[in-house]
Amino acid sequence: MKKLVIAACLIVAFSFQSEAQSISEHALGLRFGGNNGYGAEVSYQRALGDNNRLEVDLGWRNNDNFDAFKLTGLYQWVWNIEGGFNWFAGLGGGLGSVNYDDRYRNGDYDGSNEVFLFGAGNVGIEYNFDIPLLIALDFRPEIGSGNYNNDLDFDIALALRYQF
Repeated sequence: MKKLVIAACLIVAFSFQSEAQSISEHALGLRFGGNNGYGAEVSYQRALGDNNRLEVDLGWRNNDNFDAFKLTGLYQWVWNIEGGFNWFAGLGGGLGSVNYDDRYRNGDYDGSNEVFLFGAGNVGIEYNFDIPLLIALDFRPEIGSGNYNNDLDFDIALALRYQF
């Protein structure tokens, strides 16, 4: 019984000594990925607790064939690996809009607009530097509705964010 009490006291003492993981209150930057033709996205993260956060990404594209935007929101759980390394997973979704040029794809689209909804998952790894820089590599599968985003897409991206 004496050994059990000593072991319990040591476990409690070590749990008070270990540092809790802390994520930045705010992070703002760019997420560079394929993202179904959108390229770089403006990305914002907001801490909701010690291990949870909200990420909002806005991507847009303007070229000769179509104009489009996509807004993504994700709820993420963050776990510390060691030191500044964290891994995270999340779920969310978003909406987007595409305005096709009437000459796109040999006239298949006659200047029409399309609004689409999608669901997304997210898993990745990040490193929190001693300076206010956060670098992350993540994988985001998305499934959506509409002609533009109607199948399962896989997006791999590198993100650079300033923390404040």
